[in-house]
Amino acid sequence: MNYFSSDFKLGILGGGQLGKMMLYSTRKFDIQTYVLDPNDEAPCKIACNTFIQGDLMDFDTVYNFGKQVDVLTFEIENVNVDALEKLEKDGIKVFPSSKNLRVIQNKAKQKLFYLDHNLPTSEFSRFAYASEIEDAVLNGGLHFPFVWKSAQFGYDGNGVKVVRNLNDLKGLPAGECIAEELIDFKNELAVIVARTPDGDVKTYPVVEMEFHPEAN
Repeated sequence: MNYFSSDFKLGILGGGQLGKMMLYSTRKFDIQTYVLDPNDEAPCKIACNTFIQGDLMDFDTVYNFGKQVDVLTFEIENVNVDALEKLEKDGIKVFPSSKNLRVIQNKAKQKLFYLDHNLPTSEFSRFAYASEIEDAVLNGGLHFPFVWKSAQFGYDGNGVKVVRNLNDLKGLPAGECIAEELIDFKNELAVIVARTPDGDVKTYPVVEMEFHPEAN
């Protein structure tokens, strides 16, 4: 397959700013780009070849979109992973894989992955329901302060809250979550690592992350 020809179709699930930055590169080559996003005014709309408005969490929408392209990727983790798995079985190349996304989509699974592979991470407790957190505090199994994180669908400060007392627990979503030890750290660093199907690895320069102290 020639990845740099008009015969090659790249599908992107999510049409936000990250996708738009990806399109800056694809437009340098003769690559057809397809984008799926629920927002008709998504940033990617003006830069892709084909824009389709649709629900990223709907199985049929994601599956039918993926059948149109040669390689499918995503710029947001909140997409229907079952549809990605079915597309892979049908021969559509999906990067990153549905197997990896299943771990990435759930913060509790992420933390367990770290433990299983001896990767350093902060201490945490896993809860099926947020209501169980108060019981854990009152029983002495959990101590303030800690960071509450929704297990799924959190991003850019959404689904994350520093909890310093019982009042901070009010209004938290009821679903699966983790309570993570509050870590005193100096800097947060990020690095992008890319890997080809053949195993060639490229590491890009490390950058420092900066966050708004309240908006997270």
